[in-house]
Amino acid sequence: PGTPGRLRAWATRAPLLPALVFMVAVTQLPFVATLVISFFDWNALYPDARGFAGFANYSEVLTDPDLRKSVLTTILLTASVVLASLAIGLGLALLLDRRFKGRGLVRTLLIAPFLLVPVAAALLWKHVLYNPEYGLFNGLLHWVGGDSAAQPDWISSTPLLAIEVSLVWQWTPFMMLILLAGLQSRDTELIEAARMDGASDWQVFRHLTLPHLRRYLELGALLGSIYIVQNFDAVFTLTSGGLGTANLPYTVYQSFYQAHENGLASAAGVLVVIGSLIIATFALRVVSSLFREEASRS
Repeated sequence: PGTPGRLRAWATRAPLLPALVFMVAVTQLPFVATLVISFFDWNALYPDARGFAGFANYSEVLTDPDLRKSVLTTILLTASVVLASLAIGLGLALLLDRRFKGRGLVRTLLIAPFLLVPVAAALLWKHVLYNPEYGLFNGLLHWVGGDSAAQPDWISSTPLLAIEVSLVWQWTPFMMLILLAGLQSRDTELIEAARMDGASDWQVFRHLTLPHLRRYLELGALLGSIYIVQNFDAVFTLTSGGLGTANLPYTVYQSFYQAHENGLASAAGVLVVIGSLIIATFALRVVSSLFREEASRS
């Protein structure tokens, strides 16, 4: 009886095998190759000088001043974008949770920035909004202040802030959707009872809505961090990593494609993956807890 059961199990899993093989070939094998290369002193310009370096590349990533600065820039960029996106997304989610005429159209328009290709979004901000000669921001300043109005070069004067604002604009809809789903899963009867007892809107938000949204806020922060910590498009398009805006993914690009330091770039890439996996582990735990809460309610 055990053999037919095992055969049925294999027959059930067989359709998934091509997808599993494809995933291993596309994702796991390149990562294993990157991991192996990270232990070598490997410059593409000097292939004969290649040799085993142990953890020297990782030590250089963690101790080199420029590389450490890129790690700090990555942390600062990720934290600021995630927190600002969550705050604005929460406000928009609270707005869209109310019934008003044209709510569907407003929701569609607010989601649109998240649907843009990242490079296209960065180019939009660089040329349409930030450009000091014909950009919209300087055009508005000229319209308000006339010929004497300041015409700043936004990217040169505030490079990191320019990247952060563009990323907040793109990622706020993502946070808004997650928090809106959380708002619409609230117990409406509990809120109605609180209002009948005389609770104000602020009291309902503070004591009922915000505790209910805690898991959704955590999920949004973790998922946003996974993607933003790996962001390359905005940094490359807006500043090309200059003016102190080079984050770790851009540093990997510089080391690999410009300095041809394959081993050093691989070590930095492995550290990015490890950091992303740590964040993803917490995200999966939050998602699992949300599913368990929904199952217990039903």
